[in-house]
Amino acid sequence: MATIALVDDDENILASVSIALESEGHTVKTFEDGAKALEYINATPPDLVVSDIKMPTMDGMELLRRIRQSSSLPLIFLTSKDEEIDEVLGLTMGADDYVKKPFSQRLLLERVKAVLRRGQASDTPTEDEEKKILRRGPLTLDPMRHACLWKDQPVILTVTEFLILEALAQRPGFVKSRDQLMDAAYDDQVYVDDRTIDSHIKRVRKKFRVVDKDFDSIETLYGVGYKYKDT
Repeated sequence: MATIALVDDDENILASVSIALESEGHTVKTFEDGAKALEYINATPPDLVVSDIKMPTMDGMELLRRIRQSSSLPLIFLTSKDEEIDEVLGLTMGADDYVKKPFSQRLLLERVKAVLRRGQASDTPTEDEEKKILRRGPLTLDPMRHACLWKDQPVILTVTEFLILEALAQRPGFVKSRDQLMDAAYDDQVYVDDRTIDSHIKRVRKKFRVVDKDFDSIETLYGVGYKYKDT
């Protein structure tokens, strides 16, 4: 299993998340700020970093910036509800995903599992993995690697964004309600409102339009939900 650096200035979160990760067989190293975590990461790189954003001495953003200077080590942010701007900036800088506080342990464990699986997958899919790859015109989704291509150009999605897009693309032309997209992307113990799904869709569209300014394959049906338009 993986070695995970857990960084948060909240002792309760360090304790509870450590127990949850260790119950899955992972080795967990805990740190109360980014500076202490960075010393460890530079000396003994773990398989994954799970980090809060707002911390003393060195916050999560600076920790990520320092890591990205020399490494593609995967990192998941733990964020508060009022940190959407920080989330977007963090993902732009190279964070792999984020989980909003308060979160269920099960949700975090699923995100950890997905990010680790993506990092461990080989470049060449096996026959069984190839069967799971979803192709819809110029869109390719590889669930084992959480990899997304649009017209052969990579689009970097968080795990949540990937799951929402996958749910839409599985049945082109069929409308998915926000509740159905919540079920596809979130733990059943976690409540998210309609605006959360809308925000994810907005970010997915923005990322695709970076590689294709004419991207319009996700259609909004106001008051109903969203659908994927196959091209």
